[in-house]
Amino acid sequence: MGFLTIYQDNYTDSTVISNRFIDEYMQAANDAQLKIYLYLIRMMSARLGTSINDIADKFNYTEKDVLRALKYWEKNHLLTLDYDEHKNITGIHLLDSNAGTDMLSITRDVTAASLATYPAVTAQSFQQAPPVETTESVSPTKQPYGKPNYTADELRAFKANEDSARLLFVAEQYLKKPLSAGDVRSIFFIMDRLGFSEDLTDYLLQYCVDRGKRDFRYIEKVAISWAEQGITTPKQAASLAGKYDKSVYAIMRALGKTGMPTETEAAYIERWQKIYDFEMDVILDACERTVLATDNHRFEYAEGILKSWYGIGVHHKSDIKALDADHRRAKSSRRQASANKFNQFAQNNYDFDALEKEILSN
Repeated sequence: MGFLTIYQDNYTDSTVISNRFIDEYMQAANDAQLKIYLYLIRMMSARLGTSINDIADKFNYTEKDVLRALKYWEKNHLLTLDYDEHKNITGIHLLDSNAGTDMLSITRDVTAASLATYPAVTAQSFQQAPPVETTESVSPTKQPYGKPNYTADELRAFKANEDSARLLFVAEQYLKKPLSAGDVRSIFFIMDRLGFSEDLTDYLLQYCVDRGKRDFRYIEKVAISWAEQGITTPKQAASLAGKYDKSVYAIMRALGKTGMPTETEAAYIERWQKIYDFEMDVILDACERTVLATDNHRFEYAEGILKSWYGIGVHHKSDIKALDADHRRAKSSRRQASANKFNQFAQNNYDFDALEKEILSN
């Protein structure tokens, strides 16, 4: 893997971690994710170079472990990954966990040898489960929407543009606050990388604010969802927003999801409602069990529960209660059988007094 150079403008012999990172991000992250994130900041502070291979060796992880950790922090908007035309990682851009502004840049000297010896990193590399088949047409591959590492000059040019300046002013009115550098970068990303027009970006901001969502992490997720579904006009976005009834959003919330469902998620919900023909209380029961059981791939997990219920003829909540009762009885019977497994032999009736006399007489 190519060498990574980590740098910033000023240097101090310390590693600074924001309180917000400790308060909001540490608890949900696993050991690998925390170690890799802290190590990147440490290397930046010391102006030392590293590589994905070096990080893997240092912590005894695989390179895939390192990449998964990077993807995790990108999902949580603490860094962005840049890719070349072959979907190889060419840069890691860490963001400030306090305000979404730039924290540092990590760049890689990409050589022909490094590209040839390391497998391409694509969106498909991180898929965990096959998608649900739908009747709608789906693009065979989706463009990864990593946020580019925009330079200060690019941001200044964006803000100086008359149309952009007008949109930024409108955004401040919607959000009722001055825009931070990270906010401006998010709007630039939405228009530049996702290809949103000024009108569609305006509608996006209205849509999110009307739902009480002013966090640009949320706004970017909605924008990416629209881009993946081919939304290019406010009219299409409005049509999509009204496409799903309240039950769909109730199921999304029950599974810990926000915003509109993706095409795959909508296909799952449609299957549960129209093919399995479950009532909402049955679906929500499965969602509750899913949330208690796993933090990942919740739609797939809920699908497993509901598919099994459908196969054995569950129709109502009362059927689920009966299944739970049967399961408890079966579990209790197994425990009892296990406790008695040494008591299944025929019992012998010995006269121990007679045996003692016989032993003593010998």
